[in-house]
Amino acid sequence: MPFHKRQPSIELLELMGVVKENGSEQISLPPVITPLSYDYVLVAKTVDDHEREVFKKRKEYIDELKKKNFKVTKITDDDLVFYGIQAPKEIFEKYRYLLKVSDACNWSSDQNIVALSTRIRIVHFILNHTHIRSGECLRDLLKAKVFEARFCLHEKKKQRELKESWARWTACLQGQPITDVRNYFGEKVALYFLWLGWYTFLLILPAVIGVIVFLYGLNFFSTSPLIKEVCESNIVMCPLCDKSCKVWELSETCTYAKISLLFDNNGTVFFAMFMAIWATLFLEFWKRHRASYVCEWKVSDWCEEEEELILEIINDAECEPKKFKHSYLHTTLVLICVTAMILVIIGLTHALVVFRVIVAGFLAKESWEFMSNHSNLGAMTLGAVFHYIIITVMTQVNRIVAMKLCAIEKTRSFTATEKSFTVKMFTFQFFTYFSSLFYVAFILGRINGHPGDYVRIAGIWRLEECHPSGCLTDLFIQMTIIMVLKQTISNVFEFTGPWFCRFWKRKRTQKLQRKCAHCYLKDEADVKDGAELCENCKLRDWHSNYRLNDVNSFSLFNEFLEMVIQFSFTTIFVAAFPLAPLLALINNIIEIRLDAIKMVTLERRMVPKKTNDIGVWIDILEAIGVLAVIANGLVIGVSSDFIPRLVYQYRYGPCASSNATDIDCMVGYINNTLSTASMHDKKIGFLPNQMVTSSGLNVTSCSYKDYRDSNYDLTPQFWLILAVRFAFVILFEHVVVICKFIAAWFVPSAPMQVKNAKLFDKLNRLKEELRSSEA
Repeated sequence: MPFHKRQPSIELLELMGVVKENGSEQISLPPVITPLSYDYVLVAKTVDDHEREVFKKRKEYIDELKKKNFKVTKITDDDLVFYGIQAPKEIFEKYRYLLKVSDACNWSSDQNIVALSTRIRIVHFILNHTHIRSGECLRDLLKAKVFEARFCLHEKKKQRELKESWARWTACLQGQPITDVRNYFGEKVALYFLWLGWYTFLLILPAVIGVIVFLYGLNFFSTSPLIKEVCESNIVMCPLCDKSCKVWELSETCTYAKISLLFDNNGTVFFAMFMAIWATLFLEFWKRHRASYVCEWKVSDWCEEEEELILEIINDAECEPKKFKHSYLHTTLVLICVTAMILVIIGLTHALVVFRVIVAGFLAKESWEFMSNHSNLGAMTLGAVFHYIIITVMTQVNRIVAMKLCAIEKTRSFTATEKSFTVKMFTFQFFTYFSSLFYVAFILGRINGHPGDYVRIAGIWRLEECHPSGCLTDLFIQMTIIMVLKQTISNVFEFTGPWFCRFWKRKRTQKLQRKCAHCYLKDEADVKDGAELCENCKLRDWHSNYRLNDVNSFSLFNEFLEMVIQFSFTTIFVAAFPLAPLLALINNIIEIRLDAIKMVTLERRMVPKKTNDIGVWIDILEAIGVLAVIANGLVIGVSSDFIPRLVYQYRYGPCASSNATDIDCMVGYINNTLSTASMHDKKIGFLPNQMVTSSGLNVTSCSYKDYRDSNYDLTPQFWLILAVRFAFVILFEHVVVICKFIAAWFVPSAPMQVKNAKLFDKLNRLKEELRSSEA
């Protein structure tokens, strides 16, 4: 039977990749015939007579590529035109030679074949630096819609291998094939997953200790005299707002007091010190971990500037390097703009404070007794949700502003632009996330005044007050809501968005798959010998890649930013939220597979980038480590009740004035932290109807959290506690910083075997060069 009249054999269909998946034909091209000889694909819309200028520019750009001996294959399909780009072999020969003679780039003699990831990177550079007569490059043509898209193709075989070994949910507790990831996506992506995996692994110990600290706090439920004093108290507290609020009993906040002691206990001090030292050890051990891999990948001495010069020469032998420039005027302008943006973000924090104050006043007027009695808690919760909305909106604004400022700087290269953008974007995001948390941790309840002299916004609304059990609960609520919302919602949208887009665009690809399955070749042996597939099969593969979600130069930046912000939450305010490492650990286990699935199956292939480090992120992480020491010292010393309890225990409590051993030293602490305001004092301004308890009892005085006498002057105990607070902060920070320096000195930045391997490698290369010169 003639070949064109018979159906393809089972062997041919298997070789072509026709497999059964969910009951339907799913086609994947085998490695020997996949159109991977195409290093890049450009996509454009078909144009009519009214768009001749677009067609002219497109043709001119393609002609420029052909002048550089690029092979361009054009396939038209409905309203799309695909251009398959194949680079000439001599380009890669030049690259190999220049890399070999380079001083800063390692090139071993066994690297005789340029890897596909390297080919893609070289072609990507040349495409971006090919200009038409108008001076426009590919980026400009994409903005002008001359081309719709550009992408490099996924390799079906390696894509399938990565999916089976890495990019699947059932591999959550397995290791990562980092070298395979590097071979497919390049060193930059591989180092991101290497860092994320190492960070996740080292989170196990903090997560366990955080749970232990949390359980240690649970132990106070039945033994702490502080909880007993609050829950069995008959102390009447002053109204939390004007006119509509009434006095309330301290015992009503029994549950609140229990929650506070879950994390505001003696174990918190140890955990905060541990986390500050852990942050340093994490970075030092990361440097060692990274060194092992970059040495294995032969990129230890890789130099980005020299790599860029090599690519410039390959693209244009007569090129001139882009000179370094610096403008004090532009730098000053950028600095002013950054400062203004930070002030705007801090202004939003003030707006958030106003929002909470107004909501607290509104809830206090509610007829529902529960809401009226817990107006501050409700306001704090709604404020945290509103803060999350601000974060979501400001993330987009921050990105636009950071890009505009980078344009003003006119940086020399894309790497310099990326570094500048990273620093600015992280700075903006850090203030967006943490300004409100710093307010809650260090300002809330400390400037609100006292009865008769409350601080008010616009002379109307009173500022918020801390709970008698302390301010750390408010910080805990803020961090819990923001961290849980951010991680949960971000992961849901990060995965479902690309998945729905791929599902929605699948119909056209499935149509081409059917065409490809019944595409007849002259001889089945041609397929086995590596012949190219028919046009439909090329088109099918290009369409499937085109329908995937687009990636850009900053796609990996978004992943890094998300994880570094999480690292900030995990370390900076861990004293207020010991469960943060556990939440981060759970999130990261999911995040690794989520990012892997997204990159391998839901997005176009990211252009492989070469590097030997995570760049400016390491400096940001080190800065966060230092800030974590300062913030945790201040949280324990200033925000928590650790110091007031310590002073009370040894100076004012029952153990300070007697040698009794049958009494708990913290008995009477809650009452000691409260001051009294009398209705007979006309300055306090409380109305008679406010001085009625929920049980209908009229009172003539009420208590509030502060250290003041009957004249509202600060007592000597306040000044003693303040002095001890600052002494503790200074001592804590010095001790932890010293421990950090010792830890950094104790752990070498690279394993000895890595240093020795580099030493012998250099020696062998020098000997080889000497033998070559003598020959």
